[in-house]
Amino acid sequence: MHLYDISVRAMDGTPVQLSTYAGKVLLIVNTATKCGFTPQYDELEALYKTYRELGLEILDFPCNQFKEQAPGSIEEINQFCTLNFGTTFPRFAKLEVNGEGEHPLFTFLKSQKGFAGFDPKHEKSARLTERMREADPNFEADPSIKWNFTKFLADRKGTIIARFEPTAALGDVERQIKILL
Repeated sequence: MHLYDISVRAMDGTPVQLSTYAGKVLLIVNTATKCGFTPQYDELEALYKTYRELGLEILDFPCNQFKEQAPGSIEEINQFCTLNFGTTFPRFAKLEVNGEGEHPLFTFLKSQKGFAGFDPKHEKSARLTERMREADPNFEADPSIKWNFTKFLADRKGTIIARFEPTAALGDVERQIKILL
């Protein structure tokens, strides 16, 4: 399987083949509107505005699997993101990233890049690590998505180059994007 073989749903439910984005550098993110990481929307929008013309696309997939932090309809989520953060990058229908109902996109992404580790310098890393370890002492070996705002970076050919956990500095993400552009 290849990234471009996968179909996702637009906000209105219509299918979108990821091959639509062939030739673009993709940053694929699972998001939530009621999360401590939600302010990352500002940084993501800044990246998008800076690099869109050079070929970057940010694909936003709201997910309500982590403490139900993406409540509401996709329309409500879109309105929240547009009004509060001015986001203009593509947002898709809500989906699941782990478990029985996980979307094939995230099954594929996790098969390409496993858990990358929380950034020890980030203020939320210790609490996330503690929470994960309580649920699974070997959580680091499990490729599952650990929390909202996990990011996967794909090159212009659709190869998954990197995975960034929510605690990763957006400057590190930007450096990798610049290399691929």
